[in-house]
Amino acid sequence: MMLKSMNVHFQQLFLNKKRTLGQLILVGVSISLIGCKTLNTNRLNKSIDQQISSQTTNNYFQGLLIYDPVKKDTLYSHNSQKYFTPASNTKIITLYTSLKTLPEKIPALKYIAKNDTLYMEGTGDPSLLHPYFGDSTAIKFAQNYKNVFLNLNNFEESRYGPGWAWEDYDLYFSPERNSIPLYGNVVTITNNDSLAVSPNHFKNQVVPISYGVNRELYSNTFYYDPQRNDTLESPFMIDSTLTKSLLEEVLLKKVNIVQKMPNEEKQVLYSVSSDSLFKRMMEVSDNFLAEQLLILSSSTLSDTLNSAKARKYILDNYLQELEHPPRWVDGSGLSRYNLFTPGTMVYVLNKMYQEIPRERLFNFFPVGGLTGTLKGRFNGDDRPYIYAKTGSLGNNYCLSGYLITQSGKTLIFSFMNNHFTNSNSEVKQHMESIFEMIRDNY
Repeated sequence: MMLKSMNVHFQQLFLNKKRTLGQLILVGVSISLIGCKTLNTNRLNKSIDQQISSQTTNNYFQGLLIYDPVKKDTLYSHNSQKYFTPASNTKIITLYTSLKTLPEKIPALKYIAKNDTLYMEGTGDPSLLHPYFGDSTAIKFAQNYKNVFLNLNNFEESRYGPGWAWEDYDLYFSPERNSIPLYGNVVTITNNDSLAVSPNHFKNQVVPISYGVNRELYSNTFYYDPQRNDTLESPFMIDSTLTKSLLEEVLLKKVNIVQKMPNEEKQVLYSVSSDSLFKRMMEVSDNFLAEQLLILSSSTLSDTLNSAKARKYILDNYLQELEHPPRWVDGSGLSRYNLFTPGTMVYVLNKMYQEIPRERLFNFFPVGGLTGTLKGRFNGDDRPYIYAKTGSLGNNYCLSGYLITQSGKTLIFSFMNNHFTNSNSEVKQHMESIFEMIRDNY
């Protein structure tokens, strides 16, 4: 009996030891896995460090921040609190401003109607008769009135942004800013058997010769090489007389310029979907849309149009917690006076990620290898992994947005490169190798 009891006792001890040993093995394996994961992350960060500091990149300035919005954790940081020239990455904060200030449809006009008379003023809506949008909401509305009066004095802004390159005046990406843009503020010229000019108002001001510039500096005289087989877009100079003439030609009636609106409550006429403007601005990096969207935002804040009001409003009310506030001077990023940190870019991108449905938000951005300014770069192996905004000026290339890893995580990043003398393609290739490491290992 005693022997049987002792056998049971020893069997129980053996089982307990076996169980304990199994638990120790399980714990050991767990610790080992955690250790491997940490080690892999550390190795990845070291690999990024080595690429950032490689011999081919040590002659220019780089900043990179990678952030996990779920864990609220910084995964990698290099010069992330230093200021960079962001170029068109500026459009990210313009997008955020627009999302915070503009309704679902774009405000096209502010107006006061009295019987058969219409008083109107622009809001900065860029879609009116635009070559891409072709919107005519305001035109159709004004055609219903016998007498049309237009106020242009609500625009308190310069035609160009501070720090813009003056020699770009004749290039498609540098149209003037104003309160009531028409035709995208550019002349479009094509040669299909005969010269086609839009708006037709400028047809007699196009000289069919090959010349060093697309337009005279101080006049609306344009030059188009008749041997060209593509479309030329060149900005036209804007003044009140031209705006009046262009409107009269499309309205088929006289337009009267007034110094102010009647002292009555104004109504608002709405045009196209706001998201359609946001997507176009981001996808093809449209400078004109970006500038006019800031002006539009100011129209929702007061009766005067001034992009500085929109910039101040968003910084004071939504981005007041920024550790390193930006120097932000325009909507497009054409100015080299703009200064942003990668940290600021990630902060704004994260706010949008938390506040806007993912499908809608990602739809605004160019997709790596597929659309817009990323069509030829940052391809996914079997699916897109980069949704981001490019920013390019001479000797500068930046990319900020969202990266989808192979494990399904969404990371927010800002990668800024300034003052390089090697080619853009070399810089992009260097960035792509880093992005692919992050995609495959985080």
